[in-house]
Amino acid sequence: MEDFSRRTFLASPGALQAQDAARPNVLVVMFDQWRYDCLGANGNRLIRTPNLDKLAAQSLNFSHAFVQAPVCVPSRISYLTGRYPHCHKNRVNYTPYRQPEPMLQRLLKDSGYRTGSVGKLHFRPGTNAHAKTTGFDLVQLDDGIPRTDRYSDYAAWRRRADPDAQLFHYNETVKGRPKDKNPFLARCGREYTPTAWTGLETRAMLRELAGGSQPFFLFSSFFKPHAPYTVPSPYDSMYDRVEIPLPKRVDMDYIRGLPLPVQRMILRFSPQFETDRELLQWMWRSYYAGVSMLDDEVGRILAELEKTGKADNTAVFVLSDHGDQMLEHGLFGKNVFFEDSVRVPMLIRWPGRLAAGQRTALTEAIDVMPTILAMCRVAVPAHVQGRSVLTELRREMVFCENIMPEVITNADTGYPFVPGRGIDGVRHPDAKMVRTDRWKLNYYPDNGCELYDLANDPGEWNNLARSEPERVNELKGALLDWLSTADETDQIARHWEI
Repeated sequence: MEDFSRRTFLASPGALQAQDAARPNVLVVMFDQWRYDCLGANGNRLIRTPNLDKLAAQSLNFSHAFVQAPVCVPSRISYLTGRYPHCHKNRVNYTPYRQPEPMLQRLLKDSGYRTGSVGKLHFRPGTNAHAKTTGFDLVQLDDGIPRTDRYSDYAAWRRRADPDAQLFHYNETVKGRPKDKNPFLARCGREYTPTAWTGLETRAMLRELAGGSQPFFLFSSFFKPHAPYTVPSPYDSMYDRVEIPLPKRVDMDYIRGLPLPVQRMILRFSPQFETDRELLQWMWRSYYAGVSMLDDEVGRILAELEKTGKADNTAVFVLSDHGDQMLEHGLFGKNVFFEDSVRVPMLIRWPGRLAAGQRTALTEAIDVMPTILAMCRVAVPAHVQGRSVLTELRREMVFCENIMPEVITNADTGYPFVPGRGIDGVRHPDAKMVRTDRWKLNYYPDNGCELYDLANDPGEWNNLARSEPERVNELKGALLDWLSTADETDQIARHWEI
């Protein structure tokens, strides 16, 4: 395969006109909180994802893709900058991006691409106008949570389009359901849900961008299958008769054996590790249903792409910002380094240029940005830490990180942060993960670590940190090397003043 990673594209008007026909369009579809194992093509025989499975058969399907943070904003900024969270500085949710390095959409726009975004961005401030300052020409915004509805183009659209918009919130469920029916049935009709709106607006923006003379970059970002597990009819009944294998039960003895920051995560707010198993089954059914609804939207988007006549010259990416524990290890949500939170689906289809198949090599979210730039023949800036997958990329290790206090306190739960002392008696300002093909080390400063042998313990139940001290030290050394060298291009002066 031709390696474009070090080619420079000169963005003069004449060069743009000559090269635009050869440069691909790019469509990125991102889901929120989508687990690697919740895709038929990835081995799940219960979930119904025919459109995504068809796409996966035409794509390079990454079996070991990992995000750089198990929380939305740090992960999304890593995708868009090609940089690790401790380098781009967006370590927690709802923090502004203030670094000088441009995001992917800005680099593409400046090289002649028309750029658009639909759905969840999770930027701060969360406004349409701010999103455009980052490099998007067109924006239809919805971050998916009530506190940002005042900025949401979806919420404004629903107020106009849905005659019941004033009667109930879009996340509200139908009350008084029979015991044998899904308790997460949405009151909101399918056509008025955020998922349907994101698909609708994506197709409209796709038509607009494809009708222009410039190549385009379209970022389509869905809030689902993120909790709450509200799902509209007819998807609510799709898995009524399906018995989904549930996570292993855990008790306080197991939880107390985990490092203190992980304990605090599991026990924060109202602990859910003892959730009723029947209710848990409905949560899983609704999560599956949310993925199936997304699958339908992806099918419609890809059909629209075909109608534009641009499918053969469009690279399609399907990604997730992180996974969901779904009560694995006693926790809903993410924020931890278990595989269910950090390993995600990644599909890339580039017709005629990228051979379909499965890639088992370790891959990071930061590799997406330089891959897109290489496809589009845009120079990859020196500060980018990811590597294009168009080369024969072979990583020995992948890294992940998280600020534990933010995800424990969520800023408003009464646990003050005291510098040097931490939160709620636990000093754990930062946590790091390193994973090889076989081993994973999760390191919590001042609070120990976890070491898992993924070859013999893929469920991550047996912490070997005490019995394998040499392995722990080896992987701690790898973390130190990574932290010391991740920003190596920034450490070399490029503009000496003598």
